[in-house]
Amino acid sequence: MVRAVPLRNCNSTNPFKVGIEMQLDPSAFLADSDLIQALERRAIPVVCNEDRVLFNQGDPAVGLYILSQGEAVLSMDAGDDAVAFSCTATAGSLLGLPGLIASQPYSLTAMARKGARVGFILKDDFQTLIQTELSLMAKVLQVLAAEVRSARLAITQR
Repeated sequence: MVRAVPLRNCNSTNPFKVGIEMQLDPSAFLADSDLIQALERRAIPVVCNEDRVLFNQGDPAVGLYILSQGEAVLSMDAGDDAVAFSCTATAGSLLGLPGLIASQPYSLTAMARKGARVGFILKDDFQTLIQTELSLMAKVLQVLAAEVRSARLAITQR
């Protein structure tokens, strides 16, 4: 679980104490509109009347979150009550995709901001969708590739 510490002089988009200065490109989480629409048709809504943790780093990856409206903060725990990095995801982002695809725990913590519109699709439903609509797999791979590319750039630009 991330032990986030509010910064004393921070902007409202980054409520975490950051241990390492890294910037991930928020567009790395954005998906093609056809993929978003296909996922949203099968997703159940997640109510975000206030800031809401969708999943914590280390939790089993049980499904995928689709951020249709608003923002979410993604962060990675660095230990010692600090966060290695955090970034803001915007509408059209897929949250939790790497863990879901790899059948590994979530590698980040995701917190949807108050008022965000979020959908959730169970792992089995996601896998069925991808297996029945093979054209969507390339779109999933594009999001994964963008996340990897963004992480590599962030590491080299520290």
